[in-house]
Amino acid sequence: MKYHKNKASHDLSPKEALRFLQEGNFRFINAINRDHDHLQMINVTSENQWPFAVILSCMDSRISSELIFDQGLGDVFSIRIAGNAINYDVLGSIEYACKIADSKLIVLLGHTRCGAIKGACDEVQMENLSKLLAKIYPAVQAETSIIENRNSKNEEFVEKVCDLHLRQSVHYILQNSRVLKEMIDNGEVGIIPAKYDLSTGKVTFYEKEGIFNSKKQII
Repeated sequence: MKYHKNKASHDLSPKEALRFLQEGNFRFINAINRDHDHLQMINVTSENQWPFAVILSCMDSRISSELIFDQGLGDVFSIRIAGNAINYDVLGSIEYACKIADSKLIVLLGHTRCGAIKGACDEVQMENLSKLLAKIYPAVQAETSIIENRNSKNEEFVEKVCDLHLRQSVHYILQNSRVLKEMIDNGEVGIIPAKYDLSTGKVTFYEKEGIFNSKKQII
């Protein structure tokens, strides 16, 4: 992806960045991945980097942003934390990616059957893990359509909580980062939640919840 390895990537629009990821995931699930020359990528990116997107995903061992979007070294910033939870360290990293490194798209990537989401649903208590799960628990409380079996054994409940957590994460970024909100409002950066299916490898982008210009409001 030589286009992503130079300053020309700064001319991308957020929508074009989204298209690159969608096309990459299509190649991934159809086993037509590009032949990445990693040694060449090391040489090309040794002095500078121009990642066109920043992806916040879960630490799950079955998910690697570079692999599932068929990207190479230097193409994307990849932030990984259990349950794709957001704290101020993560938020600062996203600010760096967009404001300093000029990434054009923020992707909040959840996945099916997420262990951290299940832990929040079950209100697991374990020293520092509990503090992380507390960042997901508001989505558990916000999911009110399911009355019974509100725990990790209820797959429908888990997936609905995951989706709510992704939407709430968009709000969290807008409410807690003036830098990112201004860039998103100005159309310099887009933000979109998405979900990876562990069974198929397909990423579904929630485009109705994405924001790509100042006039678009979250549903």
